Parts: sequence; structure tokens; C-alpha cells
Amino acid sequence: MTSAVSAADIAPTAYAWEILATGLKVRVGRKRMAVDGLDLSLGTGVHGLLGPNGAGKTTLIRTLATVLRPTEGTLELLGESVGGVAGMGEHRALRRRIGYLPQEFGYYKRFTVREFVEYMAWLKEVPKAEIPAAVQRAVERVGLADRADDRMKSLSGGMVRRVGIAQAIVNDPTVLLLDEPTVGLDPAQRLRFRELLQELGTDTCVLVSTHLVEDVAAACTDVVVFAEGRLVFQGPPDELASMGGPEHAGDSPLERGYSALLLNPEQGRGSW
Repeated sequence: MTSAVSAADIAPTAYAWEILATGLKVRVGRKRMAVDGLDLSLGTGVHGLLGPNGAGKTTLIRTLATVLRPTEGTLELLGESVGGVAGMGEHRALRRRIGYLPQEFGYYKRFTVREFVEYMAWLKEVPKAEIPAAVQRAVERVGLADRADDRMKSLSGGMVRRVGIAQAIVNDPTVLLLDEPTVGLDPAQRLRFRELLQELGTDTCVLVSTHLVEDVAAACTDVVVFAEGRLVFQGPPDELASMGGPEHAGDSPLERGYSALLLNPEQGRGSW
């Protein structure tokens, strides 16, 4: 006997927010609170994370990737509570749905590009039968199909970074976390990466931490500005651009708006 399957049974799970943090604090070391009382909600789309060195961006990304444990507050990823009183646990099923590119990632130099991305797909528990196609698709999307059988040790720094992006998207994640993904990419590669972000943002919650304001302007629908562990702005790029003037540092309206906000973080708090 065949049971009927309704549209609701096969529809993707809907969340109010893919990422939801309330009063989130994350301590690094014994004293420093790298994330200090963060309230943040992110849904589908491409979100740019800006902030000066030491602002806490990497700590936030690592916490969202379930690498670090929240110290206080609440954090929900795809409807699942992370950290808090219940502790981190394994969050194994959740991690299958997250893509993560850290600032630096380890790899076996003797692996080929294909072997490395296959290995990462296996770690993310992509079904075995689906791995070859998933790997090929990820490698093609970062423009490395012609280098798929080259060893990692033969690649340039920019190519290694592109392999890192491939492993982050090989499991078709629902949440994609990218920490400085364009480091080492040449201008043409960065343009292709921006196009890829826009493609991914149609059905994925993408958070991109970067120092390159122009990448945010070109690819992101939403900007999150972080300073001293706190959220000082969240809104569309044009709103951030409107905060600056000719007296502020920068080569573009968005850069001048960002510079103005860092000089006076309180002006951004009314936007969210």
C-alpha cells in the first residue's frame, strides 16, 4: 500500500530567521568578551559583515559555525538552540546544513582538488551516491574544473582560497559562513565570486566577513557593522552610504559611510 505524501510533507522547512541571536556573549580567553550582548537576526540573502580588526567578527563567525560555545545569551541556528544551559552537544545534523570557510583552513597537500573536496563532502555526511556530482558542481562554481585533478600543493594562494569556497558549498548549505573569502583572489576572480554570492543568496543565508567594502556594495543586500564586540549598524548598503560625507575617509560613498559610522557608532543604532 502506498501512502499519500502531501505538499507540506516535502516542502522545505521555513524559519522566522536562519540565524537568531539575543543578548549573545562570547568570551575569548579569561577576560575579553569578543562578542558582547549581540542581538542579530539574519534570513535568506547575502549579508556583509564589516568591522575593524579586533571587532569580534571572526569570533562571531566561529560561534555561528558551532566551533565556539556562547558564554551568555541565546543563539538559534535553523530553529535549533545552540549552546546555553544545554551545552553545545554535537549538533551533528545542524552542521550538515552549514557551510564554513575559516580565515585559514588545513588541507593535505598531496590531495588533489577533487580528493580534498570529496573528503570534506564525506565529513559533512553528503550521501555517498551524491558526492561525485556535488564535488563536480562545487569545483565548477569556483572556476577550478580544469584544475580538479591537480594536487593542492601545486596551487597558488588564490586557487587554494577558491578550493576553500568549494568545500564550504559542496553540501548545498542552508547557512553559509565565509570569513575573508576573497583574500588572495585577483580582480577577475573577485568579480566571479560576487556573482556566485548573488546566486547563493537566492535560497541561502550567507554571512560574509570582509575588509573589502566594495565587495559588500556589489554583492550584499544587507550590511552588519561590528565594533568592539557590538552591533552598531544593520541595514541596506545605501543606508550606510548615506551616513558619510566628503569629509570622511574613503573612495566610495559606502566607504565614507563606513568611516563615519566607526567615528560615531551611536549614529547607526537607530537603524535597527
